[in-house]
Amino acid sequence: MNLNDIHDPSFLKNMNIHEMEDLADEIRTFLIQTISRTGGHLASNLGVVELTIALHYSFSSPRDKIFFDVGHQCYTHKILTGRASRFSTLRQYKGLSGFEKRCESEHDVWEAGHSSTSLSAALGMAAARDLDHDDYHIVPVIGDGALGSGMALEALNQIGAEKKNIIIVFNDNNMSISRNVGAMSQGFSRLRTSKTYTNIKEGVKRSLRTNGVGKAVYTGLKNVKDSVKYAIIQGGIFEEFGLDYIGPVDGHDIKELIRVFEMAKHHDGPIVIHVTTQKGRGYLPCEVDREGKWHGVGPFDVKTGQPLYDLPEGTQSWSGVMSSTVQELARGNPDIIAMTPAMINGSSLRRFFAEFPDRSYDCGIAEEHAATMAAGLAIAGKRPYLTIYSSFLQRAYDQINHDIARMDLPVVVGIDRAGLVGEDGETHHGVFDIGFLAPIPNIILSQPRNAEEARNLLYTAFNQQHPFFIRFPRGTQKTPQNPQFREIPVGTWEMINEAETNKIILLTYGEMVDAVLEKVHANDLPVTVVNCRFFKPLDEKMLDRIAESKKKIVVYETDLLTGGLGSLILDYYNRKNIQADIRRFGLEDQYIHQGSIGQLRKENGIDINTVLAAALED
Repeated sequence: MNLNDIHDPSFLKNMNIHEMEDLADEIRTFLIQTISRTGGHLASNLGVVELTIALHYSFSSPRDKIFFDVGHQCYTHKILTGRASRFSTLRQYKGLSGFEKRCESEHDVWEAGHSSTSLSAALGMAAARDLDHDDYHIVPVIGDGALGSGMALEALNQIGAEKKNIIIVFNDNNMSISRNVGAMSQGFSRLRTSKTYTNIKEGVKRSLRTNGVGKAVYTGLKNVKDSVKYAIIQGGIFEEFGLDYIGPVDGHDIKELIRVFEMAKHHDGPIVIHVTTQKGRGYLPCEVDREGKWHGVGPFDVKTGQPLYDLPEGTQSWSGVMSSTVQELARGNPDIIAMTPAMINGSSLRRFFAEFPDRSYDCGIAEEHAATMAAGLAIAGKRPYLTIYSSFLQRAYDQINHDIARMDLPVVVGIDRAGLVGEDGETHHGVFDIGFLAPIPNIILSQPRNAEEARNLLYTAFNQQHPFFIRFPRGTQKTPQNPQFREIPVGTWEMINEAETNKIILLTYGEMVDAVLEKVHANDLPVTVVNCRFFKPLDEKMLDRIAESKKKIVVYETDLLTGGLGSLILDYYNRKNIQADIRRFGLEDQYIHQGSIGQLRKENGIDINTVLAAALED
């Protein structure tokens, strides 16, 4: 069928199993071809095609609430709800989001870009439904990686206590972004082998409930159910939370999925349907990937599986610069330990983990735990390096404040994907961390202008005794040529091209330092550029000197104005009762949608040309 002709999922009700299997094949081909051109989350979406079809066949969206934890595996859902014709705009500027988006469709009833929120949301929806005396179904789909997060377990605990009707689809592919870790993952592995128990239990129910005597026998047998259960599946975490459990079910068998969903619709109370799927199904490079390389991809050649755009020669990703430097420093310091919450590949730590397996920790999707574990390592004399995306660092705010900074522990935190990140949009832009970290006592907060300065900031961080945060963006940098390390005095800035004739002093940070310098030199502009490589502490001596110059001050930020560098400077001048002519450029108080970083900067008036033109107007 023509996928572009789909308007809503109701057409599935008139299809037979064979036709739905053909549809699954067609959708899978469509996803591979489309994502090869736009980039996106490929492996996770290929794994849930049949599951999503069966869900929309069995339930009636949007009345029934079907939604996906994280939401990056919702592409088939988008197709079945009438958005196939827009897939050429997937993750593009003003195009189709790579996540569920309530503004896109009435079928998107929840939206998230972080994991482990779905169960709490489901319980909230169930409570509201019951207060309204309604009877629609609530069907969150959560993966095995997300289920290991503390938030998901907190929700399971209350769902088991409240006993509200929720159908939890546990999508188990033995992967999150990369291979799952931890005891819960091992427990799920045991559950995958428990079909014997499930078949026995369901067979006994069916045979005994057919007559009066059988019902009495069944009631008596319930008293010994737990002993049978423990013998076969060793407890099962879901039933320990007070949740009934069906599974494992083949997540690629549409007929079996529909049978189980129909059973669950008539169940009283919360129930977990354990579905096993193959991440990346239908595309060999994805199927054999156990490191998460095909979780999120850029454009690629379908035939070869090779990316269409390689890193330019002589460059490294920012993540690569940071991780290789930590690895180099770790060779001379046996106390350095690398940690990540489930982002070994994303943060380029694969080589560190290979060289130092005893000094490497993947904490799973558990940012709060990772931060406090880092504090525990530091208090015991180790030097942990915790690398974490800015967007995910928000989830560990209390642990940073209470467990790391309050005890003034020397944890080094690499804030990956700081600033605008592009195509993942609102949930992933790392534009908040300056504002929420700067008020916390004891911490040092910095951002390098280039790879060489990044290396030196890391060297500095491991040679001092306070919490040290280093922001770095998504993207690439020229491979540093100077292998020597030097310590950077904490809280110092650089005034790079000072000249008495310059009328403007422009304060900026990160990659924008060199980008602005290039424009200034190319156009012979009367602008002195200052590299504000520390947000905390500020270089107060230089700020005093800048104010004394009586020149126009421009603060150019690529993050939120609220709580950002300009706010910190204004606060300092206000406390010191210093008068200064300051103009600030940065992101306004709003969420920023998806698009290339260049497009988003231009739309929000913070591209270099706009800033320099406005600064030179007066």
